[in-house]
Parts: sequence; structure tokens; C-alpha cells
Amino acid sequence: MMILRVLRRNFSSRSPLILGIESSCDDTGAAVLRGRTLISECLASQMRSHLSFGGIIPPVAQDFHRSNMDDVVTKCLEKAEIEPKDLDAIAFTNRPGLALSLLVGIRYARHMSRKYNKPLIPIHHMHAHALTPRMENEDIKFPFMCLLISGGHCLLSYVKDIDNFLLLGESIDDAPGECLDKIARRLKLTNLRQFNNKNGGQSIEEAARMCTEPTDKYYFPLMLKYYRDCQFSFAGLKNTALRTIRKEERNLNLDVDAVLPDYPDFCANVLGALTRHLCHRTQRAIEFCEGQHWFDNVDERRLIISGGVACNDFIYTALSQMCERLNFKAIRPSKKLCMDNGIMVGWNGVERFERGIDICPPSKIDDLDFYAKCPLGDSYIDQVKAKNMSCNWIKIPILKPYARP
Repeated sequence: MMILRVLRRNFSSRSPLILGIESSCDDTGAAVLRGRTLISECLASQMRSHLSFGGIIPPVAQDFHRSNMDDVVTKCLEKAEIEPKDLDAIAFTNRPGLALSLLVGIRYARHMSRKYNKPLIPIHHMHAHALTPRMENEDIKFPFMCLLISGGHCLLSYVKDIDNFLLLGESIDDAPGECLDKIARRLKLTNLRQFNNKNGGQSIEEAARMCTEPTDKYYFPLMLKYYRDCQFSFAGLKNTALRTIRKEERNLNLDVDAVLPDYPDFCANVLGALTRHLCHRTQRAIEFCEGQHWFDNVDERRLIISGGVACNDFIYTALSQMCERLNFKAIRPSKKLCMDNGIMVGWNGVERFERGIDICPPSKIDDLDFYAKCPLGDSYIDQVKAKNMSCNWIKIPILKPYARP
């Protein structure tokens, strides 16, 4: 607490004091920020509970939010040693996400606004992920490329400003985190002690790390190989992996709870195929932007990688190696901030408050709504398709063992 008191004495009076509230999916988060300075945070995670259900059940997630929201926000304010009346505004996630989860957040934000006469700032969940690195590094300027990869999203965009995103590609079916979760669940990795408290993506990454010499036993073809755009697809990888698991289990006559004996090799090849797909689509997006001359006057060109799947070191390393060859720099937030949290919502609220964007006074809060689905920004997907660009794929060292013809 002494550190926080010292920080407060040094705060600029012009830096807004913002409370951020996050409830878009299965984590209830809150944070208090003064400009770029994080004063306090609190997070109630539901991951362990949902692991036991085999996935997120929206009504269960809503019940957790209802039970945790007031406690999380109250503790966050107490840790910050501030009163709600001291806040300049309250930022909260209102799009996109699970409808039942978003409903809890907007109701609580309205309650605080009415009680303490504070303006609200509605936040786009994916914008918050994309802009979080700007809190940690003030040298990150617009424009930049952004790849958002998580359990529910895969979005590739050109970011011109805090509220100006051009969507270049998105998943036409599953998201990468969803794909990894379903493969890990069917592989029954949670039956092994080292994985029983990890989500599917974490389990597959750790299992793949155990494979020192990947073999060519498991073949996973490249997705959308003949489509010259920046769209993503992970359903083919997921379905091929699930069929392969069933086939191997039958061939080996495994018990119902048994895991494939060479699961590290299997996981390494799954992760390699998924990563190569991410790299290919991102390379084409970068080359498209260069063809549009969108980076001609940019001193340091950056690719921001955020969302829960950005925590995967294998994926991040591969994208970083690709970026080096393209004269780009790959950046991701701290791993903690890649996951859903109140900090990213609070920071987006700070930037919007300072610009005077989307600030809703208490008298107008009933006009605010939430949206389970919401576009990231203006779509340039058709323009990318129309270019019909072929690419000479960059050879990425970390992906060499998983190269396919």
C-alpha cells in the first residue's frame, strides 16, 4: 500500500482516473488506472470450474459473474485506496462476447454510474486487446498491424487509430483457441496429472515441447492453401486431428481413458500446422498493406499479437521470425495481459476519455446496450481477395520440422 500512496503523490492531475470492468466471457476482472499507471487490479477466474464441465456454459458463466462482480470491483477499489466518487469514468466491456456475461457487466456499470454520478465508456473487447501494448510501451504509434488470436476469435487488421480498424481477415469457422481446446479434450490430456489444471491450448503447447524430434507420422494439411486471401480456417485441422485420434485409438486398442502413447509428437504436429497457417495469412496481410503503401512513412513497423493464444511461445516465436524477414517487429503484451482482464478495459477507457470518444453521461446510460457479435471495424476482406496475391512463403526456422509440400 505504501507504494501506491507514493505513486498517487506523483500522478499528473491531467491523467484520468478510470475503473475498468471486464465480463465478456468467463473471467470477472476490474482495474483502476491513472493514465498509464496501474493502481490496482482484481480478477476472479472461472477456468478451473469450466474445465470440469468440458467447456464454457453461458448460464454458469453468468452465475459466476453475478457472484463475483461486486466483490471484485469492491476489492479493486479498496486496494487502490480510492472512493468511487474519485473516479473520472467507468469503462466496461459491452461487445462482443457471451450475451449473458455482458449483461452482468452492463447492469453493474449502470448501477455504479447512477449511484456515484459517473460517466460510462463502452469498450469493444477486441479493441482493448489490440491496444493494450500501448499502455506498456508508449513508443507504439499508429498505424500498426494486429493479429488477435483467442478461444473465440481470430482477427487480422490494420489499425489506424484507437477507433479505426480495417479488418483484413477473420476465421470462417473455428477460432485457434477453440480448435486447440477441442483437440486436447478429445486427446484426453486432462487424464494426465501434468495437464489436469491447464486449458487445452496450454496442454498442447506443453506436450509439444516434450517432443524433441517430430516425425512425419501425423500429417495435417495446410488450411485454405489455394485461397489467396487473409481468411482463416481451423475446422479442417480440428476434424482431421479428431479422426486421427479415433483411428489411432482403434489401431492400438486403447482403453477408454488412455492417451495416445506418442501424444507429444501428435501435439507438436498439430501446433506446427496451426502456426504455419497463422504465419501464411499474416504474411499475405502484411504484403497487402505494403502494396497499398500504408507503411511508407512509418519508421518502425509493428505487428501486435494479442489475445489468449498469443501466450503460446511457439506461435509467438514463429510470427516473430517471420516479421524479422519482413522488416516488422512482433510485439505482444505481457502474458498476463494477453488473457481477459480489467486492465485492458481500463486502458482503453483512458485513451478514449483523453480523446473524448464514447463518453456517456449518467443521464444517457439507458441508451447503452451490449452486443454478443460486433464487427472489429471496416472490412477490407473483399479488397484483399480481389488482389489475388500469390506469396513466396518465408522459411521460418522454428517451423522447419513441420514443413509440408
